[in-house]
This record gives sequence, C-alpha cells and structure tokens, in this order.
Amino acid sequence: MASGNLSNPGVDNPSLPKLNLFTMFRLGLFQMGLGIMSLLTLGVLNRVMIDELKVLPFIAATAIAMHQFVAPVRIWFGQLSDSKTLFGYHRTGYVWLGAAAFTLISFIALQTVWQLGLSLQNSGWSLITYGWTAVLGLLFALYGLALSISSTPFTALLVDITDEDNRSKLIGVVWSMLMVGIVVGAIVSSRLLERPEICGAAILSYNPTATAKVVNIAQLQASVNPVFMIMPTIVFGLSLLATFGVESKYSRFSSRVIKSDREDQISLGKALRVLTASRQTGVFFGFLLVLTLSIFMQDAILEPYGGEVFGLCIAQTTRLNIPFGIGTLIGISATGFLLVPRLGKKNTTKLGCIAAAVSFGLMVMAGFSANVGLLMASLLFFGLSSGAITAGATSLMLDLTAAETAGTFVGAWGLAQAMARGLATVLGGAVLNFGKLVFGNPVLAYGTVFGLQAVGMIVAVMLLRRVNIKEFEQDTKNAIASILESELD
Repeated sequence: MASGNLSNPGVDNPSLPKLNLFTMFRLGLFQMGLGIMSLLTLGVLNRVMIDELKVLPFIAATAIAMHQFVAPVRIWFGQLSDSKTLFGYHRTGYVWLGAAAFTLISFIALQTVWQLGLSLQNSGWSLITYGWTAVLGLLFALYGLALSISSTPFTALLVDITDEDNRSKLIGVVWSMLMVGIVVGAIVSSRLLERPEICGAAILSYNPTATAKVVNIAQLQASVNPVFMIMPTIVFGLSLLATFGVESKYSRFSSRVIKSDREDQISLGKALRVLTASRQTGVFFGFLLVLTLSIFMQDAILEPYGGEVFGLCIAQTTRLNIPFGIGTLIGISATGFLLVPRLGKKNTTKLGCIAAAVSFGLMVMAGFSANVGLLMASLLFFGLSSGAITAGATSLMLDLTAAETAGTFVGAWGLAQAMARGLATVLGGAVLNFGKLVFGNPVLAYGTVFGLQAVGMIVAVMLLRRVNIKEFEQDTKNAIASILESELD
C-alpha cells in the first residue's frame, strides 16, 4: 500500500477552522425541515387517506412508500456530488435544488389525494380511482428523488466538515434538530388543523339517502391545504439558512482526496469497488435494513391507530408525534454527549433496540385499555429508545464510510435505510389489513404490527454483534490503494 497516496480523515487541515456549536445547530435546521416534511406526509396525509377518505391502508401506505423505493439513486447522487459541482459546490447546490423540488411536489401530491378521495366516493374502486392512485404513487416517487438529491449530499457534507473527534457531537445536534422539526411541526400543524368542522360528525356530509358516512372533502381540503402551503415554504427557507456558506468555510473534502484529476480517479465504478471491498459493508447494510424496518413499521399506522382505537381527531393524532419527538430529542442529545463516549457506539445501539422492543409492548397495552395517557407515555419511551438507536447507529454509519468516496458510502447507507423505510411503510399497511381480516378487533390488528416490530429489534441486536469497524477500515484502505496504484501502471 502506497500510504503517501491516501489522506487521513482523522487529521484536520490546519488552514480550516473547527466546526463550532452554532454552525452545528444551523446545519440542524435542514434536518428540522425534513422532520416537518415527514410529519406532513406520514402524520397528516396518511391519516387523512386511511381514516377520513377510507383508502385501504395497504394502498395508502404503498403510494406514500414510493418515495423510499427510488432509494437506489442515492448512490448515484452521492457519487455525483463527490465528482461534480453544482452552483460551484460539491454538496450545497444539490441540497438547495432538492429542497425546492420536494417542497413543491408535496403540495401537488395533496391535491392528487383530494381527487383520489372524490373518485373513491363517487365510483368506488373504479379504473379512474386506481388511475389517481398511480398518479399519487408517481408523485411520491418524484418526491423521493428530490429528497435523495438533497439529503444524500447533505449527509456527505457532514462527513466533509468534521473529524472523528467531533463527528458524534455534530450527529447528536443535527439529528436532534430532526426531532425538533417533528415536534414543532406537530404543534404548528395541529393548531392549524384544530378546527371543529373537521373533527367527528361535523366533517360528514349529510345525505339522508346514503347508508355509509361520507366525509365532506371540500371542507377538509379548505382546512388542510393551507398547512401544505405554509409549512413547505418554511422548510425551503430552513434549507437555505442551514447550509449557506458552510461548505466553503469548513469542508475538508479537497484535502482528503487526491488533488490531481480526481473525477477520473474515483469514478462511480471505482467507488463501487471500494464500497464492496469489505464484507463488513454487507453486514452493516443488512443490520440497517432490519433495524430501520423494525423502527418504522408504525409510521403508516400510528395516526390511524389513534383515530380508530382511541377516537382522536386529526389535530389530536398529529400531536402524538410530540412525545415521540421530545423523547427522541432527549435520547439523541443524551446519547451523543453522554452514552456513546461511555458505552461505545455498538452497546448504545443495542440498548436502544431492547428498549424499543419494550415500548412496542406498551403501545399494545394502551390500546387494550384505551388509555391515551399510556399511549403518550409509550411514545415518549419509544422516542428515547429511537434517540439512542439513531445516535449510535449513525455514528457507526459514518465510521463505516471511506473519506475518499464519502458520497458513495453515504448513498449506500441511505439506500439501506430508504429501502427499509419504504418496505416498512408498505408492510405496516399490509400487516394491518391482514390483522383486520383475521381478528376483526382493531387493537389486535394494530398489535400484530407492533409485535412484529419488537421481534425485528431482537434480530437487529443479533446482527449488530457481527459489525467490525477495524476490519472495514483495513479492507477499504487496501481497496483504495489498489485502485490508485492501478492508475499509475
């Protein structure tokens, strides 16, 4: 190995300033925006489709999950940001372009939901209704492409501007801001949606000849549309504010790679060779798949759970995200600054997985007793668990990233998470449908989903034992050296 050809990502370029706490929080504004967008799609849009418009859970979940199934492009966008600049930046330009696109598409998707609901009311599951469902799925696929363009280079930027000694703190701050976004978004959205005309019997259209209760879509639309205009506009502004000037001031990207003709030296094909050089890449990829699948299966069913089992209105189910977000915020902050330095990244992640499995059991207990207080407490505990998992697993993810191909590696880890989140959303809806057919009891139907999540957490703990960072570092160093040496032959 020609060590002179490789940079050391653990050493600062002395000419570049160290990332300060204020900038860490400013970067977190981007994640805060993503938290708000997640709340709008999975917290509001999904609830409206399943509970108010009576779209089958599996179909609603599949349409929304399409934004995760385009995840393979994350690797390409990551490598593209490694090799090509946009608006003069390797990362920032892509972040801005993607943010503009996904905020606009979210509003267009909402208008498609109204058309789907009207078609379902007027003609049932007709060809036209399925057509609107397909259009909605396509829009969410485009939404996912926009998210990938933005979020993958952003995560690579976090690698570029940090070193090993301050990366865990940055992750703690930035991912805490994701939860701040969910909490703030839940509070603001619930206030905007807290209107008596869209809760309970008031939202129903009165038709004495109809046997089934029908929601007044025009009334619902008038209340929800402003939320999807105000909140995405705020999110786009946060994306600009979060990243402006950061890359030019703090990025160590150019000092960590070969400076001569880099675009030819680390192409996508060569980056993929580095990516697949270590078996640890596959081990960690599998761990992320199972972990993410197990965490997010309730994404598609939590708000409908609150509506169907506990009788909560849209504004009230939106507020279910508040204890979860606060718990995750505390969990990430405490983990990044306290637990990871003491227990280590693997043990912290393991502890979070076990605690999450317990929290799923508490959610089922809350349903049997129809105890909203216990549900809120279980969501707080689940948030604490998720915080520990997020901080621990994300720190592991960045350790399992080669600096020379950071965008490609981040794209691969993002691919694992996005594929699992998409599958989790669909699987959550499918298992709920299955549970309703088998049990007839809504608590048992939803409990089946939560139980499957608990089992997945235990499997994730077993896979985590096989992750070995030192083995990964040695394998990727050898692979990069081999690629660069072959260029000299």
